[in-house]
Amino acid sequence: MRFHARVGVLPHEREHPQPIEVDLTVWHERRGAATTASIVDYRALYDAAAEVVGRDALLLESIADELGQRVLREHAVSRVRVAVRKPNVALPGPLAWAEVVVDRTRA
Repeated sequence: MRFHARVGVLPHEREHPQPIEVDLTVWHERRGAATTASIVDYRALYDAAAEVVGRDALLLESIADELGQRVLREHAVSRVRVAVRKPNVALPGPLAWAEVVVDRTRA
């Protein structure tokens, strides 16, 4: 998923939205016949990601952790992996992106 958000600790990162990419992987164990309560609604996952990314954040870690916790809490999944990437990071050397990955399991 691709969004634009104000993410970072530097002043220009707090003022200007930047491209942010989110990969969301969920593990779902369906038992029995599929019902609306037992399926994964991809639109709802997208909406959750858009809402979390849409809030100003200092760290990619904050976005990844909040989204992972929310998905586990609100959806019929047993595990979630969230990767959050910022493609345009200004560093003195070559870099395709900065990325943070969290992997959470339902307790």
